[in-house]
Amino acid sequence: MAVRVQPRQLAFALPHAESLTRDNFLEGPANEAALSLIESWPDWPNRVMLLVGPEGSGKSHLAAIWAEQAGARSISAHSLNPNAVPGALATGALVVEDLKPADFDERAMFHLLNLAREDGAFVLITGRAAPAAFEVELRDLRSRLRAAPVVSLLPPDDLLFRGLIVKFCADRQLSIDETVVGYLATRIERSYAAARQAIDLLDTEALRLGRPVTRALAAELLRDA
Repeated sequence: MAVRVQPRQLAFALPHAESLTRDNFLEGPANEAALSLIESWPDWPNRVMLLVGPEGSGKSHLAAIWAEQAGARSISAHSLNPNAVPGALATGALVVEDLKPADFDERAMFHLLNLAREDGAFVLITGRAAPAAFEVELRDLRSRLRAAPVVSLLPPDDLLFRGLIVKFCADRQLSIDETVVGYLATRIERSYAAARQAIDLLDTEALRLGRPVTRALAAELLRDA
C-alpha cells in the first residue's frame, strides 16, 4: 500500500532591504558618541577617524550615512591595494570598511593615509577592534593608525535592544507584537548579532511552517536552539 508523505515546505532565503538612512538609525546611549561623530562632520578632531564596535552594532549604517553627506566612496580594507588608492580618494572622502588584523595590505593602507594627508581628504575606518590591538609590521603605519582618534559603539541597553528587534523584523516585513519583543529581549544574549540571528531564525521557520511569528513560535525555536 502506498504511503503518502506530506511534503515539507521549503524556506527560501529571499533578499530583504535594510534601510541605511539617517531616519532609520536607532539612537541610544550605546551609539551616541558614534552618531555625534558622523553628524559633526566636517568638524572632526582629525581627518582620519576610527569607528569600532561589535558585529551588527551599526558601523556600516553610520558609515553609509556619512558617505551620503560627505560624498565618500567605500572600499573594504581587505580589497585595498596600492593601485586603487588614488581613485578611492578621488572625491576627498573615503570609508574603509571592516579593518581586521592581518587582513589588509599594510603598504596600501600607509599609501592611503599619506595621500589623504597630502590631499586633505577625510577617511573613516570601521572595524570590530581598534588598531592598537593589531600586530602591524610597518612601524610608521602602526604609529599613524594608533594616532587616529577612536570612537566606540557599545553593547545595546535594554531600550535600544528592543528597538533593534523591532527594526530587524521591520526590515524583513515581519509583523510582531510586544509579547514577542519582550520574550526575545529577556531570553537571548543582549548583543546586536544575537538579535539579528534570532530574527533570521524566526523568519525562516515561520515561512517554512506557514505560521505567524508569535511568542509560542519563539519559545519553541529558542527551546530547540
